[in-house]
Amino acid sequence: MRTKNPKSQAVDVPTLASKFHPRNRHQGRYDFQRLIQADAALGIFVVVNEHGEQSIDFADPLAVKALNRALLKDSYGIKAWDIPPQNLCPPVPGRADYVHYLADLLAGSNGGVIPKSKLIQVLDIGTGANCIYPLIGYSEYGWRFVATDINAASLANAQAILDANPALAPHITLRLQPTPTAIFKGVVHDDDWFDLSMCNPPFHASVDAAKEGTQRKWQNLGKQDAALEANSSLNFGGQDAELWCVGGEQAFIELMIKESAQIPTRCFWFSTLVSKSASLPGIYAALKQAGVQEHKTIAMSQGQKQSRLVAWTFLNPVQQAAWRKLRW
Repeated sequence: MRTKNPKSQAVDVPTLASKFHPRNRHQGRYDFQRLIQADAALGIFVVVNEHGEQSIDFADPLAVKALNRALLKDSYGIKAWDIPPQNLCPPVPGRADYVHYLADLLAGSNGGVIPKSKLIQVLDIGTGANCIYPLIGYSEYGWRFVATDINAASLANAQAILDANPALAPHITLRLQPTPTAIFKGVVHDDDWFDLSMCNPPFHASVDAAKEGTQRKWQNLGKQDAALEANSSLNFGGQDAELWCVGGEQAFIELMIKESAQIPTRCFWFSTLVSKSASLPGIYAALKQAGVQEHKTIAMSQGQKQSRLVAWTFLNPVQQAAWRKLRW
């Protein structure tokens, strides 16, 4: 553990949002002493700030990766986890929130009880190199996952994570999406039945917009010359497909809704994160056009970030009852 260098850009440890889901394990401030006990490699990145509190430099990609690795090991028993430098490093507490709200979504369709059946299967669209949702989802609820991505290198890294955690490997299947412009086509097989699908879609509409977003994040971390840092991947970097697509998140989600209408009975609840509230009117219009039976918007809040998940189903009440009887 180090004393903070006065010239460094280390920032105070944020108090994790009190609005996290009640079952989220990551409430309050990070307990660095416990995390270092879980993974000693984190210790070299921990500093004592001017308030006498332990922190890390959240602008240091290696520090953020080490924090995530320690969180995964301490809270979920993930023995080994790593990602390439150019890939997106996900904030574990926020990702866990999505998983818990999806569990509530299932409970809402099951008399308030989260289904405990080992048959529960989840489709993760765009799992990335980090494979974060399957790792948390299986660890918390025992769900089985099919995790997809358009990037073979990302899936190779996800497979390396599974190989290093052999207890998880039988429950998480990786599939390459062969068509970059498709979402469900090519990865949902004829014998697949999913209780949930989930996705954290590309946020930006162009590479320039992605760079501007990176600049803003650097400024929020106190970097004086954000423009020079804009091309750095760092902890809020990522490859192109992780950060942007033509039309941004709204276009991506509208395509997802359109494709979901082609497999309406293959999944009970389709879902996606939605970062921009401005995207919601277009998403709701797409859901209406697709003829969904029901849709829900669930607010999520992590610190200063406001987000939400949108879920929809094509199953009518009779079909939902039959699904519950058969699978839950």
